[in-house]
Amino acid sequence: MPSVLSSTPTRRSLLAAGGAFGALASAGCVRQARNIAGRDRPEQLSLDVKTIPGDADPFGLATANRLVEALKSVGVAAQLTPLEPEEFYRQVLINHNFDIYVGQFPEQFEFDPDALYPLLHSKFDTEPGWQNPFGFTNLECNDLLESQRTQTGGRRRETVRDLQAHVARTGPFVPIALIDQLTAVRTDRFDGWDPVWPTAPLGLLGLERVADTADTLRLSSTDQRITVNRNPIAAEFRRHGAIIGLLYDPLTRRDGDELIPWLAESVDWERSDDGVEAIVRVRPDLSWHDGTAITAEDIAFTYRFLTDTSLGNAEDPIPTPKFRGRSSLVSEVVVESDSTATISFEDVSREIAPIALTVPLLPEHIWTEKTGPATIAGIEVNSETTEAVVWNNPEPVGSGPLQFESATDGERAAFELFEDYFLVDGRDTEIPEPYASGPAFDRLEIQLAGTDSSTIEIVSIGDADATLSTLGPGVIERINDESALNLITSQSHAFYHLGFNTRRAPLGNPHFRRTVAQLIDKDALVEDVTDGFGEPIASPLAGTEWLAPSLEWDGRDPTVPFFDDGSGELNVTMAREQFTEHGFQYNDEDELVVRNR
Repeated sequence: MPSVLSSTPTRRSLLAAGGAFGALASAGCVRQARNIAGRDRPEQLSLDVKTIPGDADPFGLATANRLVEALKSVGVAAQLTPLEPEEFYRQVLINHNFDIYVGQFPEQFEFDPDALYPLLHSKFDTEPGWQNPFGFTNLECNDLLESQRTQTGGRRRETVRDLQAHVARTGPFVPIALIDQLTAVRTDRFDGWDPVWPTAPLGLLGLERVADTADTLRLSSTDQRITVNRNPIAAEFRRHGAIIGLLYDPLTRRDGDELIPWLAESVDWERSDDGVEAIVRVRPDLSWHDGTAITAEDIAFTYRFLTDTSLGNAEDPIPTPKFRGRSSLVSEVVVESDSTATISFEDVSREIAPIALTVPLLPEHIWTEKTGPATIAGIEVNSETTEAVVWNNPEPVGSGPLQFESATDGERAAFELFEDYFLVDGRDTEIPEPYASGPAFDRLEIQLAGTDSSTIEIVSIGDADATLSTLGPGVIERINDESALNLITSQSHAFYHLGFNTRRAPLGNPHFRRTVAQLIDKDALVEDVTDGFGEPIASPLAGTEWLAPSLEWDGRDPTVPFFDDGSGELNVTMAREQFTEHGFQYNDEDELVVRNR
């Protein structure tokens, strides 16, 4: 063996070594030869930070800019890549093509902690959408996520606290801030704007008509996506979907802490051997926008389709990029009659199961035609996807109070009242006021503008009744100066965060992620960018009753405090020392280096 190691082994000499000793020696020599050949010169670590441009998301861009500059200062070759919203969501949520992204979780309303299940459970690692986009795999996290689905009361609350602490410690993503939703409204034509969510589906349904001529509700927006795409299950085209929520009804709608039966006339809960069951009865004489009757078959189809949009035709299931977490609560749907279905939940408590009933109901006769394979530039899901996931759904057939009328890409969209909607004819329902009477308008129009200032101008001169898209704090003074405008400030639960692609080294290392997190001064960022309309956070459940006391913000981050040099600036030396302490190396040029990334 020493003679072999003293010279470079050749293929002939290796083959000539016989017997067990020769084979063992050959294997060892080949392994060493490969190791020597693989010792490339370490190169400076390069990271790409992706986000949405500042005109669409000023806070996201500001966060990404600060992170990039901080990474450069500690020896990382970082670059910022702003992408238009559609491309951003495709690359991050569909293709998982990113190193670090700065984004906003799509749940605007206070959400149940089970929303973290699809976001973090490893079984969703390869699925598109807000299903574990980080590629995070951790057995302890899985156990906590599964336990909270079966528990209730104090036991569940304790598990959710442990889950928050675990996420803060391992850091697949880092919560940054909650930014208030800002909306400018007029009250001369419509009143009763919801003080919490004025342009959410129920907020718009709760409006009261003030002027007799106010038959059309007019909204101004900088977000053109509703003029192009009206697919309720496409992750890359919208975050919050106020208008989609008026095109597609769910079985139940959430109003604060209450779930109101909507398309469902009643929901009766029973215990089963494995969990709970919901016996759902749809309201009589319901129809889709094309006149087709809504039946319990549509309920069964919806949950089957959300789990696999190919309906078994593909080699592997191709789930929807949205609502996958909620649909995963459902184990089976049995159609009992045209109007009744039994929805079963296994290993799910009665406390969590109702969340599954808030997904939009889909018409089977429309979507079964979209189960075939389809391709689109920039999207790959298990080497294929279905037409349903990428379809623009230009003329949506839903069941909501509004139906599609017309649209011009990038300019406008119009929707009209669905005359056969169950709330329009004064039908006796148990739906509470102010929603029981149906919409106060016969038509809804959306006019597009290029900037926040432009969309404010449209409302100011009376060509629109309210802004639809999120406004930046830069227009607050303008709104306050206009006597015709009212500013509505709503607390948003759509938390901003850094997302790490843990599939890529060194981002798979929790020590590296935590050190990167400490490069951001969350407090200063929020103060500088939001003009007082935001707050720094350390947990995705900040602002909810579920927040763990150990993760409350008290002037500094309790788990990943900013590397402060004492004057509010980044302490570069401290940051470099922590990278080194965790095994990362610097070269003579003070560059953080890696091998064979």
